[in-house]
Amino acid sequence: MALIYRAEIQPSKVDLITTWAPTQPWFVGEAGVAVTNLAAYRFDDPAGAVGIETILVRAGTGPVLQVPLTYRDAPLAGAEAALITTMQHSVLGERWVYDATADPVYIAAAATIALTGGRQADLQVETDGELVLRDPTAVVAGSGSPDNSVADLPEVGDLTIRHEHGTTVVDAGGLRLVLARVLGDDDDVLAADSDETTAREVLAGTWPGQADLRTLLLVERLDG
Repeated sequence: MALIYRAEIQPSKVDLITTWAPTQPWFVGEAGVAVTNLAAYRFDDPAGAVGIETILVRAGTGPVLQVPLTYRDAPLAGAEAALITTMQHSVLGERWVYDATADPVYIAAAATIALTGGRQADLQVETDGELVLRDPTAVVAGSGSPDNSVADLPEVGDLTIRHEHGTTVVDAGGLRLVLARVLGDDDDVLAADSDETTAREVLAGTWPGQADLRTLLLVERLDG
């Protein structure tokens, strides 16, 4: 479960993505215009400390972009280059917002979902002291098997991050994650990363305007 509070947030998520995304090498779209929030999905942090949310946006007439974020109550050591901003949350206080591809908690959560055939977190909204389920705007699931034991998954090691055509590639010890940053209507940027000789699992999903399953990320085990 992902717990969501009804709260005032400054800056808003749309505002921070509008400012930050055009500065990134993977950005495609119109700079200088507010992005449109199309859909979002969340993962759970088993420790309950880090908020993990992926937001799908469009900048003007550009393609759909995938922007994973993590929300923390303190700075993440060694991730200064990935800090997008700090925000004020009227319930949780100051939050440090990171590009999630540089956050080991996101890498572990995304890899676990893909490799074990999991799905996005259910959403609970706190309203007047009660928890109410909210329907997701994006529905995602991993292609792996539920028989895969979480205990047997590779540990997330030191992160090495590089940006390629429309993607962000993260090597993390025994794992490699390839995130599709650009989700164009006719351009599957992960197609070039498909290798039938390599054991990989994917995370795929749908959202309003995207009825067919779309591959969002690839996860590869590097430990053999």
